[in-house]
Amino acid sequence: MAERKPIESWLTDMDGVLVHEGVPIPGAAEFIKRLRESGKPFLVLTNNSIYTPRDLQARLARMGLDVPVENIWTSALATAKFLEDQRPGGTAYVIGEAGLTTALHDIGYILTDHEPDYVVLGETRTYSFESLTRAIRLINGGARFICTNPDETGPSTEGPLPATGAVAALITKATGRDPYFAGKPNPLMMRTGLNAIGAHSETSAMIGDRMDTDVLAGLEAGMETILVLTGVTGEAEIDRYPFRPSTVVDSIADLVDRV
Repeated sequence: MAERKPIESWLTDMDGVLVHEGVPIPGAAEFIKRLRESGKPFLVLTNNSIYTPRDLQARLARMGLDVPVENIWTSALATAKFLEDQRPGGTAYVIGEAGLTTALHDIGYILTDHEPDYVVLGETRTYSFESLTRAIRLINGGARFICTNPDETGPSTEGPLPATGAVAALITKATGRDPYFAGKPNPLMMRTGLNAIGAHSETSAMIGDRMDTDVLAGLEAGMETILVLTGVTGEAEIDRYPFRPSTVVDSIADLVDRV
């Protein structure tokens, strides 16, 4: 195997890598500080489409993590970039929160329930029977079905919550139409993120806590992949997958000196 080039840019997942249930993981603040001091391009990624980058910046700042808005990349932004490339100035019926609607407004999309080009499903805590019924009828009427991410559940302090992937399955069952997922593990999210910071995959690393999304997306985008054991995937589960990360470390603290 050819030796990889030195890492010149970093992409890292947020939940399970930098924070866990609203608490920073030890070493996260030092890692971000080292990245900012190095001047190397970097992005903090999340498949959660609820929040805008500005919202996330404020939430991270309250935890002591100083991440500029321009260094935050969400599945909502990746979805908006995809739609802008596919059909500039289009229309969409959106189920989601401000992170998604703001991203679509910013690319000039009109949000409507009248013969939209797309039905776009994102994360929300207020899925309603009415909005899901409307989405099903619009898709049956010809609208294309797009989802921000395929995560079936999301974390909360009370336990798992149904997430976009689970709700997408309901719509697919009712329409017979599978969605296109823009977020991880789609390498599109990695590539659009790399383009946003002017980075190249062969000199970039993706840090994540999940084999099935973070590591897979980084691998398929041609990046070095680093799995941390502070989130979803445990060490005993790694060998269950037909692919492996480039490196496995206990936590983000082990990577501070690599920047």
